[in-house]
Amino acid sequence: MSISIKSTRRIRAGLVAAALTVATVLTPSAALASGATASTASTLTSPSWVGQYETQIGNDPATVYYPAAQSPLPVALLLQGANVPKESYSEFAKIVAGFGFAVAVPNHQRAVGPISGLFPEQSQTNAAVTWAAAENTRAGSPVAGRLDANRLVLLGHSFGGAAGLFAIGNTCTVPFCFGPVYQRPAALRAAVFYGASTTTPGGGAVPIANAGVPVALVQGGLDGNNLPAAALATYNGLSAAPKALITVTGANHFGLTDTQTPAGAVPDATPQTLTQQESIDAAAKWSGLFLRASLGDTLAAAYVYGFGDASDPKVTVISQR
Repeated sequence: MSISIKSTRRIRAGLVAAALTVATVLTPSAALASGATASTASTLTSPSWVGQYETQIGNDPATVYYPAAQSPLPVALLLQGANVPKESYSEFAKIVAGFGFAVAVPNHQRAVGPISGLFPEQSQTNAAVTWAAAENTRAGSPVAGRLDANRLVLLGHSFGGAAGLFAIGNTCTVPFCFGPVYQRPAALRAAVFYGASTTTPGGGAVPIANAGVPVALVQGGLDGNNLPAAALATYNGLSAAPKALITVTGANHFGLTDTQTPAGAVPDATPQTLTQQESIDAAAKWSGLFLRASLGDTLAAAYVYGFGDASDPKVTVISQR
């Protein structure tokens, strides 16, 4: 009996789907807690161990989260939300690191007008590339010899996500850059931003020319600070595919932080219907998989652009590839 090419493709797609389904039975946080053995399948949840250490990126104190026994590691710079301290992203950062990234989370202190606080800016992307190259050769660094300074990806939350979007757009935009010019680093390969948009008061979304840098927006369906309509308008304003808008049903503006409304941040008046761990797991899983897909992981791409939406009841996805 002969098997048609079409049937063979269906079988192959089914096997990929089965492998990914097995890999995502455990939530990312449960995989970390259980000490699941790292393998081709479990890279889609997380490896068994993630370490962390303190360093400095430019003038900023930073925490770096990194997985065991994986290299080379792309560097994922997380641009924090306004006045959200770096410690608030520890669970999210650990899970994303488990997908095979060195996740760097700085505290960037500066003044925006008369207000001083934790406010990310575009120049941090360039500082991260410089840091990665130096850290890769620094004696005593836990990640020496393991970093790929030529592959930078961005994560971001709220204000930090907006800073990242304008950095990708290669424009110096106040209050995220005070110029006179900005040049995005050549190492920048992909980005995922949570609760972020480029909308302006009383206006639409500022378009972002993202050609060469795939972008995903992860949006809480109940976000009262960055409304879903703002995320959709920003997604539509991205000039090039690949791009994705991933809505986490039941999450609000602080669905990726360790707790709701970290001290100093502007609260979201809309409560979550997901638990905090559920929303962190969803945000981190889709962030990690989108970044992996953007760097050439075909299994991750099958999930992000294929059946992941249907297999994950916590999210809805629109995308272009």
